[in-house]
Amino acid sequence: MNETIKTILYNWMEKKLPEIIPRDITLEPYITTTPRKIIVITGFRRVGKTYLLFNLIEKLLKNKTKEELVYINFDDERIPEQTSFLTDLLPTIKQTLTKKTSYLFLDEIQDMPQWNKWLRRIYDSEEINIFITGSSSKVSSHEIPTELRGRCLEIPVFPLSFNEFLRFKNINIKTKQLQYEENQKATILKSLDEYLYYGGMPEVVLAPESLKFDILQQYYGTVVRKDIIERFNIKNEEGLKAMMRLLLNSKQYSISKLYDTMKSLQYQIGKTTILNYLNYVETSYFLYSISIFSYKIKDQMQYPRKHYFIDTGFINCLSTRHTKDIGRLYENIVAINLLRTQTQKGNNIFYWKDQRGKEVDFVIKDEIQVKQLMQVCSDIENYDTRKREIDALIKASDHLKCKDLLIITNDFYDTQKVKGKTIVFKPLYSWLLEK
Repeated sequence: MNETIKTILYNWMEKKLPEIIPRDITLEPYITTTPRKIIVITGFRRVGKTYLLFNLIEKLLKNKTKEELVYINFDDERIPEQTSFLTDLLPTIKQTLTKKTSYLFLDEIQDMPQWNKWLRRIYDSEEINIFITGSSSKVSSHEIPTELRGRCLEIPVFPLSFNEFLRFKNINIKTKQLQYEENQKATILKSLDEYLYYGGMPEVVLAPESLKFDILQQYYGTVVRKDIIERFNIKNEEGLKAMMRLLLNSKQYSISKLYDTMKSLQYQIGKTTILNYLNYVETSYFLYSISIFSYKIKDQMQYPRKHYFIDTGFINCLSTRHTKDIGRLYENIVAINLLRTQTQKGNNIFYWKDQRGKEVDFVIKDEIQVKQLMQVCSDIENYDTRKREIDALIKASDHLKCKDLLIITNDFYDTQKVKGKTIVFKPLYSWLLEK
């Protein structure tokens, strides 16, 4: 085992860091924390977690040597999934390198046996700053093992924001003048179309158009196989894949409806299994779901949940629909951006619906009160659609005592007074580019 570790260490010493495009998120503020914490970077596969580590390492190398900054990628096929590898890791590092390691970067460690207990021991016994990444919620704050509770600080990472997407495409936008410069707006709208269609996975954004869907399908295959089927030892693979196809072609689900549909398609699968499968898909960060807003937990559990995928590129390349559902893509983009920003502020995200079917897409609530109500409407110029969206917003505003009302549109700015309430209309691109 020692020889394998030494080989990996020597490879790391010789490795040239890749060219890195900076993102809005940075790990520099977490170089040192008081009290000391294990920094946990979580998120879907290939969203850029490793590059965030490399970006931090590059900055640290201005004052430190590579021997002080050890990086291990546990997806390396040379690394056996054995406890002995972890047990031997630090002693071998100390024997092999001449300088004391002050930073340990552990990429995709979650599949190693006893990783949590080993990490706890290292944290308690060594003065080393530890950064780990994981593509499974096993390392998230929701599922972090008992041994590590209170010792970890989670940094969730999502696909590129629209700001980051433009940076990766070398498009420079003066955001304060978006409403006024038509030539810039044309560039933005064209870029937004690409962002909606192919999504914001970093490798996909930089790839030629002819390869984008191929890469997304490879990602999907990997997450289904490695993060769901293999991790949870699923026997009914066809049942799981059929359920995921149903989710990709719908906007909300209930366990009963999924069960009935699966049964009609001749899949032998129970409601409990469907619920487990849904949980498995969410643990891979491929899908997020939000419940209806209600002060009753029973309602939140019984009503259908609306679901959103980590990236709109997956909807477009995997859905069986023959035409793009622009409204769905808009709503999915908004949902992921809210998850990226609002959950970091400690806010919760719901949808609202009354007994007559009036619906508001997003309810933003902190621990005490509802902060904002949002509708997403790509076709606001249609009178009937506009009336429906506004009526639901006004009804929810009365019911939830919220005055901050926003409608995300295609390309329509306005502020209107309706029944004594102020409603702001804002284009999706403008909302996405707000700091």
